[in-house]
Amino acid sequence: MGESNFNKRILIPGRNCWRIEHANRLSVLIDGEAYFRAVRMALMQAQRSIFILSWDIDSRMRLAPGGANDGLPEPLGDFLHELVTSRKGLHTYLLNWDFAMLYALEREWFPVYNLGWRTHRRLHFHLDGRHPVGASHHQKVVVIDDKLAFVGGLDLTRRRWDTSQHRPVEPLRCDADGKAYSPFHDVQVMLDGNAAAALGELARDRWLRATGSRIDVKSDEGVGAGLHDLWPTAVTPDITDIDVAIARTDPRFEDRKAVEEIRQLHIDAIAQARRHVYFENQYATSEIIANALSTRLAEADAPEVVVVSRRTESGWLEALTMGVLRARLHRRLKLADANDRYRMYYPTIVGQEGKSLNVHSKFMTMDDQLLCLGSANLNNRSMALDTECNIAIEACGNERISHAIGHVRNRLLAEHLATDADVVEAEIYRQGSLIGAIESLNGPRRSLAALEPTVSPEMDALVPDSALIDPEKPITADELIEQLAPRDVGRPILGRVVRLAAFFFVLGLLAVTWKWTPASEWVNFKSLTEFAQRLDEAPFTPIAVILAYVAASLLMMPVTLLIAVTGLVFGPLVGGFYAITGALLSAAAGYALGRRLGHDAVRRFAGQRINRISKRIAKRGIVAMAIIRLAPIAPFTLINVVAGASHIGLRDYLIGTLIGMTPGILVTVTFVHHLVEAMQEPSLTAFSVLAIVAGVLIGIAIVVERYLGSKEAAKPGAQGA
Repeated sequence: MGESNFNKRILIPGRNCWRIEHANRLSVLIDGEAYFRAVRMALMQAQRSIFILSWDIDSRMRLAPGGANDGLPEPLGDFLHELVTSRKGLHTYLLNWDFAMLYALEREWFPVYNLGWRTHRRLHFHLDGRHPVGASHHQKVVVIDDKLAFVGGLDLTRRRWDTSQHRPVEPLRCDADGKAYSPFHDVQVMLDGNAAAALGELARDRWLRATGSRIDVKSDEGVGAGLHDLWPTAVTPDITDIDVAIARTDPRFEDRKAVEEIRQLHIDAIAQARRHVYFENQYATSEIIANALSTRLAEADAPEVVVVSRRTESGWLEALTMGVLRARLHRRLKLADANDRYRMYYPTIVGQEGKSLNVHSKFMTMDDQLLCLGSANLNNRSMALDTECNIAIEACGNERISHAIGHVRNRLLAEHLATDADVVEAEIYRQGSLIGAIESLNGPRRSLAALEPTVSPEMDALVPDSALIDPEKPITADELIEQLAPRDVGRPILGRVVRLAAFFFVLGLLAVTWKWTPASEWVNFKSLTEFAQRLDEAPFTPIAVILAYVAASLLMMPVTLLIAVTGLVFGPLVGGFYAITGALLSAAAGYALGRRLGHDAVRRFAGQRINRISKRIAKRGIVAMAIIRLAPIAPFTLINVVAGASHIGLRDYLIGTLIGMTPGILVTVTFVHHLVEAMQEPSLTAFSVLAIVAGVLIGIAIVVERYLGSKEAAKPGAQGA
C-alpha cells in the first residue's frame, strides 16, 4: 500500500463509527489502579449527573484498596450513596446487565438490594434486559455531568484492581471477601469536551431503552456548563485538541436495526494497515476478523500482526469453549501467514509461574495512525450480538497525533517488557519491525512469550462451531428451539444426536473437572462429596439426599455439580435414581416458589429477558421445557421459579423436565462413577463402559428427538417430511 494511505481517513460516521466529536484532553489509563483512582477523583466533583453503564458492578469493591483518605466511604455503594446524599441535585444512574443475578456464585448477591432498594432516592439502579436472547449489555462507560467520560474494558466490580507492576504477591489485590486473585491487566480512556457530552447522550439513550424513562439534560447542564473542571489534576493528558470517534455494537432487536460499527472499523483498519496491527484482547475468536487478517497475511506485503492475550482462559468452561475457538483461529492465521508476519504472545512475570496475567484489555493500533479501545472483544459476540462501545482516534498524517498513538502502544509494550516507552520506540525504529523489537526486548523479569494455543483432535471434534458458542448474530428463543427440535422430522438426525451425546459427555467431564478448579472456595467437589458421604451414613439416606437436592437448588448451587457428586458417592444406579428424584422434587419446589411469588415479583428479580422466555415456556409446554433442560439457557433454579410464575401446567412442566434432564443425569452419574474407577484402577472394562455410555445416550436422544418431533408434527399446520 502506498504512503498516501497515511493521509486517507478511516473513520467515517455512519460506516464504522456513530459520530466524531472533539475532546480537549484525552488520556489512556493503563490498569485498574490508574483508572479507579481517576474515576473516584472525578466522581467526587460531580454536580448534576453520573451515568455508569456496566456488564457487572459490585457495591462492595473499593476504588482505592489502600485507602482513598478523602473523607468519603471506601466501598463503591456507600461512596455513591454519600455523594448523592451530600450533594443536592445530583442524580446517579447505574445500568447493569440483567443476567448478573444468574452468576450468584461469582458476583455480588442481590445487587438490586445493595444498589437499589436501600439507597437514596436519587441513586437509581436498573438491570438492563433490552437485548436479544443470549446477548448481554457489555458497555463499560462512566459519564459525569456530560463533561468527563471514561470508556474501556474495566467494570466497577470485584477482581479488577491491579498495579502496572502486576506483582506475584500484592497484598492489596484481593476482593471484598479478602480473597487474593491473580494479576489483572486492562485499559480505559478518559476524555472531556463534546466527546464526553456525546457519550452522555449514548448513556441516556441506553437508559431510556432499558427502563422506558427519559432523562432530560438540565438547562444548566451539558457542554461548557458551569466553571468546575472535572479532569483529575494528577493525570497528564496523552494528547490534547483531538477529534474522537465513538463506535458501537448494538444488535438487531425488536424494531431497531443492527449497528455493527466496531466490526466495520476493525475490517477497515486491517485493510489499510501498512506496517503492523497490534491487538491486546481477552478473546480472539471472531470469524470475520480471522477472514480479514488471513487475507492480509497471505499478501506479499502483509503487515505484521501481533496479538497479546492471556495464556489460559478463565476457568475450565472457557478453556473448553472459547479456548478451542481461539486455537482454531490461531491455526488458521498460521496457515495464512506466508511471510512470517504473525505472532500471538502472552505476558510472563517472574515469580508468577503456574499462573498468568489476565489480559482483559480490548485495544488495537494500526501502524501509528489509528488507536481503538473500549469494551469490544475480538469475538463474534462483540462484533454483532452484545452492546459495546469503543472510541477511536486517527492521525491522518498528523505527526503530533501519530506520535501520541505510537506512544500509548509503546507504553503498553513497555509494561509487558519491563522497560520504558522510549526504549520500545527506539527499538522498533532500529529493527524496522514490531515483532523484532518485542523479541529483542524480551528480558528475564518480564517478557512476551510465544503463545501457541492448541486443541486435541478429540476436543476439536466435540466442541461445536462458533455459531453456538460465539454466535455471529442474534437468535430468538423460537429459533433456538427450532435448531434443537426441527419440525422437519424426516431429515437425518444421526449427526444431531451424536452432537447431543457429545454435549452431555462434556457436561460430565466438566462436572468432574470442577474438583481441580477454583470454581468456588466452598461449593466444590470435595466438600460436597464429603457431605454426601455423611448422608450415606444417615439412617434415612434416600430422604436426606433428596431433601439436600431441594435445599441446594434453592441456594443456587449448580445442579450438574450435585449430580456428579451423587454419581460418585452412590454409583450409577442408586445415584441416578437419587439424582432424577432429587432434581424433579427440586424443580417442583422451585415451581411452587415461582407460583407463590407471582409473575411480577419474578420479573423484578430475573429481568425482562427471562420474562420473555417464560412466555415461550407457557406457549410450547412440554417441548419448550424439554429443550430448555436439554440445552439450558439459564440456571436450573431460575428456570424452575420462572416456570412457576408462567402459565405452564405442573404436569407438562414435570414431564418436560424429566424428558430433558434424564439423558444428562444418566450420562453424568455413569461417566463420573466409571471415570473415577478407571483413574483408581485402570482396566479395559472401566474404559469400555465410558464408550458404552455414549451409545446408550444416543439411543435415549433418538427417542427424545422423535418424541419432540412427533409433538410438533401433530400440531395443526405442521409440515410433513
